[in-house]
Amino acid sequence: MPTCKFSPKFLLVSGVSAMAALDSLSLFTGLGLSEQKARETLKNTALSAQLREAATQAQQTLGSTIDKATGTLLYGLASRLRDSRRLSFLVSYIASKKIHTEPQLSAALEYVRSHPLDPIDTVDFEQECGVGVMVTPEQIEEAVEATINRHRPQLLVKRYRFNMGLLMEARTVLKWADGKMIKNEVDMQVLHLLGPKMEADLEKKPKVAKAQLEETDWRTAKDVIENGEAAGQSLSLMEQLRGEALKFHKPGENYKTPGYVTTPHTMDLLKQHLEITGGQVRTRFPPEPNGILHIGHAKAINFNFGYAKANNGICFLRFDDTNPEKEEAKFFTAICDMVAWLGYTPYKVTYASDYFDQLYVWAVELIHRGKAYVCHQRGEELKGHNSLPSPWRDRPMEESLLLFEAMRKGKFSEGEATLRMKLVMEDGKMDPVAYRVKYTPHHRTGDRWCIYPTYDYTHCLCDSIEHITHSLCTKEFQARRSSYFWLCNVLDVYCPVQWEYGRLNLHYAVVSKRKILQLVAAGAVRDWDDPRLFTLTALRRRGFPPEAVNNFCARVGVTVAQTTMEPHLLEACVRDVLNDTAPRAMAVLESLRVIITNFPDAKSLDIQVPNFPADETKGSHTVPFAPTVFIERTDFKEEPEPGFKRLAWGQPVGLRHTGYIIELQRVVKGPSGCVESLEVTCRHPDAGEKPKAFIHWVSQPLICEIRLYERLFQHKNPEDPAEVPGGFLSDLNPASLQVVETALVDCSVILAKPFDKFQFERLGYFSVDPDSRQGQLVFNRTVTLKEDPGKV
Repeated sequence: MPTCKFSPKFLLVSGVSAMAALDSLSLFTGLGLSEQKARETLKNTALSAQLREAATQAQQTLGSTIDKATGTLLYGLASRLRDSRRLSFLVSYIASKKIHTEPQLSAALEYVRSHPLDPIDTVDFEQECGVGVMVTPEQIEEAVEATINRHRPQLLVKRYRFNMGLLMEARTVLKWADGKMIKNEVDMQVLHLLGPKMEADLEKKPKVAKAQLEETDWRTAKDVIENGEAAGQSLSLMEQLRGEALKFHKPGENYKTPGYVTTPHTMDLLKQHLEITGGQVRTRFPPEPNGILHIGHAKAINFNFGYAKANNGICFLRFDDTNPEKEEAKFFTAICDMVAWLGYTPYKVTYASDYFDQLYVWAVELIHRGKAYVCHQRGEELKGHNSLPSPWRDRPMEESLLLFEAMRKGKFSEGEATLRMKLVMEDGKMDPVAYRVKYTPHHRTGDRWCIYPTYDYTHCLCDSIEHITHSLCTKEFQARRSSYFWLCNVLDVYCPVQWEYGRLNLHYAVVSKRKILQLVAAGAVRDWDDPRLFTLTALRRRGFPPEAVNNFCARVGVTVAQTTMEPHLLEACVRDVLNDTAPRAMAVLESLRVIITNFPDAKSLDIQVPNFPADETKGSHTVPFAPTVFIERTDFKEEPEPGFKRLAWGQPVGLRHTGYIIELQRVVKGPSGCVESLEVTCRHPDAGEKPKAFIHWVSQPLICEIRLYERLFQHKNPEDPAEVPGGFLSDLNPASLQVVETALVDCSVILAKPFDKFQFERLGYFSVDPDSRQGQLVFNRTVTLKEDPGKV
């Protein structure tokens, strides 16, 4: 059997590494970390190095033994400090016990982050961090007692089911008090007030299923949407931008943002930035032009444009056109249209390709600075987060420069060479690609370039060029924050701040470009704008007003957590807008002919119908009323069930807007026994007489096509294998589209144009589809009315 041989040098290095790891493990457990926590810390090279340095420096003051409380503070310092220049300064305060509580450490970290320049004003620092402030046990006792007295009535009722976190209010009064001492005092005083826990206090609360929790979430949102703003209240822009936006830094104060990395050049670069922008807020909406925008993008558009507008700033529309293989002219046009449809005008429309020359110059500079190299690993070797380090990582700078120039001149095939940056991202991905070879002509630059920058390389640098103050992106880009800051800082250019927020998703929907293409290919939907989808073009085609989409995004708010909402909450916003903007008309989907045998005139009458019955100052329209009218077939029952209030034998009904009541005289049936028509008489109601129901009708109508839409999918989460094992294509709702080809609509809509909107009384809100032609209108049902469609 062959044996493995190792060189003495390898054995020596391995032995030294193992001993160093054991020494560090012993050092970390000596700080009070559990062995498991210490081993996890050792896996993080940067953290373990900083903690080792902090502990070693503290031992110079305290000796080899460090108490657990101090060790906890040192660990907190090492894990949260971003500017290693301040390590010795802060360790000295911890080792000397001048900083001895978590609140003091948090204040100290905040202070050094917001004061990156040397020297630090120690007097101001100590004042801001509570150095020398002593909080006595008597002060803690008094503050806790005051808090408990405020909550005493609820405490006595709820006992140990009361939210005890509310009793920690003393921490706001005694800013520098030790949290554990406050917690112990709270526990002691609660025990004194309530006595030991009784059997009823120990009963477990019933478990709440995940689905029920989701229901609670959307009910909370529904309260906001339907009970608050929907009741005629409008939100100011800053009220709409509640949540994460309230934490944003002021222009030029980037360094005050948690996690922002500063360099010796940071303050000078920020000063230059302020001179260029004048302190103006600058945001950008940066879509890839390889698909159609969806409801999640609507939130991004509203957030980026809305935040800029609320702060008298500007917002760029920047196309991230760095992948010529997937980009099409129709997507550029559609994106511009949708931004305009939502009511926003970009300060300027830009393209990543505008900056290709500068991006290339910076890539060369990266290589010069030893921060990038040309690599020949294939794409499949780079996938995942545990790929092996590139064997070309340490190739000479001169060699990478020559190879990168060769890449630019087209001397490599696609996939044969990439330019990679030397860094490890938050998610563990090593050395992301900055440039790759592609021979597809670019829509703007043609075949001038055969190398194209990646998102990881392009995004932050384009933000820097445009002096963006707030780079707002969804949560999945958080793993790229380190490369964002690293790249700007290593090139010594202005570094904006990246802020992440949660995506907006909807139940019963898919928005992935790839999956929508699968739906189109399978014939499940017509195209990107099929009204059953939740792309913005689809919502517009269905008849959703842009104001409703914007209101929905505003009321959902901006949070770090991903938000998944029920579609009916969006529909509630749609109804709010259309109720005030969509004029009324009458339409009949499944018609039944009604002949009025005693019609009061020899010719048809003109009936004035208000456009908005609740506000007749908004005008009216005229519809003809003739001896033959058409009603919904469901509005008549020859043998009605109990509770049926519409037309039946001995049960007259009113015809809306006419002032007449009709009463059944004869039912005309065909050979098959199906009701073909009704004969009725009409009359004005007697004084005080009121029919049980008023029904809609049409006379001398237009024949139109009406498309009725339901949910495209049957389950809430069609992409979840646990919920839909067969995949989303197996979850299609066969009844998602019903086409009524011979619907009857009153003639007041004859001049309607595509996207004009109406409320068809008792049926819902409808919008004119672009498929309409002269003499053949097509309507899409946007949403039903709030009431049950069968309710009169």
